[in-house]
Amino acid sequence: MNESGLWPDQLTFLSEADKQQLKQSILPVFKKLLQKEAIQFSSEMERSFEEVFLPLSAWLAHCYNNKPVIVGLNGAQGSGKSTLAKVIALILEKGFNKSVLSLSIDDLYKTREQRLLMSKTVHPLFITRGVPGTHDVLSGIQLFSRLKTGEKGIAVPAFDKAVDDRVSEKCWHIQQEAVDIVIFEGWCVGSQAQTEDELQIPVNELERTEDPAMIWRSFANNQLKGIYRDLFSLIDILIMLRAPDFGSVIEWRNLQESKLRSLSSGLSAENNKVMGKTELERFVMHYERITRATLDEMPSRADIVLNLNKQHFIESVHVK
Repeated sequence: MNESGLWPDQLTFLSEADKQQLKQSILPVFKKLLQKEAIQFSSEMERSFEEVFLPLSAWLAHCYNNKPVIVGLNGAQGSGKSTLAKVIALILEKGFNKSVLSLSIDDLYKTREQRLLMSKTVHPLFITRGVPGTHDVLSGIQLFSRLKTGEKGIAVPAFDKAVDDRVSEKCWHIQQEAVDIVIFEGWCVGSQAQTEDELQIPVNELERTEDPAMIWRSFANNQLKGIYRDLFSLIDILIMLRAPDFGSVIEWRNLQESKLRSLSSGLSAENNKVMGKTELERFVMHYERITRATLDEMPSRADIVLNLNKQHFIESVHVK
């Protein structure tokens, strides 16, 4: 570990002078990004920016060797992965002149009609988006394969959570230039399937009462064994933003919902999509199994692990 900071010395590709110059030019934009994300700038956040975000971005820029690099960014709900993806993209673009495409696994969701059909033909729990099986993985594989060739003018899918459906193709973003680095973030990005024995024991009340025959979780697990593994195999670098435990995940997800509640206080009941405490607890149960398993097994194989403390700040960095 770097005695002068969080990032390992042997993987530092920035001189102190270069780092300070980058900090001076990008920090004001970074603060604006945090403000937009409703995150308070603090001394701890400044430390993360200088000792993690800048050297991490420099390391990723160094990994680019005239071929597009796909970076998988895994983080549990509420961990801050979406914000981290934006920060890395910002630094790579403004500090290292890289063409970056940020994509969430959420953007690959199947349409509401497709998920409704799954809820009728496979299991009712598939009406809730998020778990493996609710994404159009084939389109993701095709997208990444095209991006890796340096193709230009590619339409990038998007999902509108406000209406719980895929955005019309005519409104998709067109990636006009060839991409240097793709940041692919999501709660189950890079996750692996469990064994049949591990599936046997329910991890919560949802599985116990609504999936007693293991149809839902077995189907999702088989998706991880198959086409999701094919998608994740296209990832060149896997980064994990690791929560300290599942209890923190629930706490941070509650915090997210509280922020949404304050932002949507003036909306009508019809347009207010914020969940109450009981609704949120049930919602999180859909993701508990894979989240717990990933927290346990991914750190040993991820290329970079950014360990978060209970205060939601990065306390250590492990590079494989």
